[in-house]
Parts: sequence; C-alpha cells; structure tokens
Amino acid sequence: MAKSSGGSDYDLIFKLVLIGDSSVGKSNLLLRFTRNEFRLDTQSTIGVEFAYKQLIIDGKRIKTQVWDTAGQERFKTVIPQFYRGSEGALAVFDLTKPESFNHITNWIEELHRHTPADIPIVLVGNKSDLVDQRKVSREQATALAEELNISYMETSALNASNVEQAFITVVTSIFYKKMPKSVKLTAN
Repeated sequence: MAKSSGGSDYDLIFKLVLIGDSSVGKSNLLLRFTRNEFRLDTQSTIGVEFAYKQLIIDGKRIKTQVWDTAGQERFKTVIPQFYRGSEGALAVFDLTKPESFNHITNWIEELHRHTPADIPIVLVGNKSDLVDQRKVSREQATALAEELNISYMETSALNASNVEQAFITVVTSIFYKKMPKSVKLTAN
C-alpha cells in the first residue's frame, strides 16, 4: 500500500489524460470530477493542469491523477509529452460543435503515438445539457465509438450528469486490465 503526501492511503495510482479540442469542457469536467465545481468563466488551459481524486473499485483505493491538456493548435508539439505514462483517457468533444467531434480521431491517433494501443479510452460527448444547440447525434457518436472499439458516454459538467460515471468507466477498465488473472477469477 502506498501513502500519499496528504496522509491518506491508496492501493494504486492511475494517470488519466483528458484530450480534445479547446473549449469542449475538459477543464470543467476535471473540476466537476475532482471538486464537484463548475465555472462559467473557465479560461483555456495553457499547457496542462492536473488534479487528484480517490475512487474505490472492488475494495481497492485508487488515486486517479487526471491531466487536463490544452486543446489549442499552438500547444500541439508540447502536449504529447504529457501523454506518456497515461493508463487511460477521456476523449472529449462538444455536442454542439461538430468540428470538435470530427477532430476526435486525430486526438486518439496522437495519443496512440505515445501510449500503448490498448489504452482504455472513453469517448465523451460533453455539454449534453445544451439540448437545443446539439449538432452531433447520439447515433453519430455511438458509431464512431464502435468503429474505434471504445465506450461512449454523454456528460454535462454544468449539471454533473454522467461526469463521475465517465471517469469510473475508464478507471474500472484500467483496474481490470492491470489485475493479475488469478485475482480476476476470484473477483467474479
């Protein structure tokens, strides 16, 4: 068992990365997940930011280290260095901005250049609360997720809808991928 600097115990630590275009809501997803906060005045991330949150999966305390990466073109050469060591990712697009959805495969390809091909990824359609402004259908997003062989979820950082579940989904995938086979058999 490891001991964090804050004195709380954890069994495992997983590094997650949030990827996607600028202004799709990655920073607010991070805030909602780690602090249960939302900010209307969030500025674009410069470089990267990260925060921690502890989850419990099958009785194991997992410290999640979540990296929020900048989505602007000017940071494209710097950001990939922060992908290294990532064990899971949330690929985020804005349901009201089709161009952010169209860029997702590029983000995932870039992630795969710096991480194992089997890294657990959840495709996240954010801003589900903006129903009247929606431009990307659930069918389009589900089809892309199936093509990429990844999970798909819709979230709203504003009202917290599915935010924690999206992170739990990727953390659970990492957890079971890393568990020794003997433990997997006894866990069922």
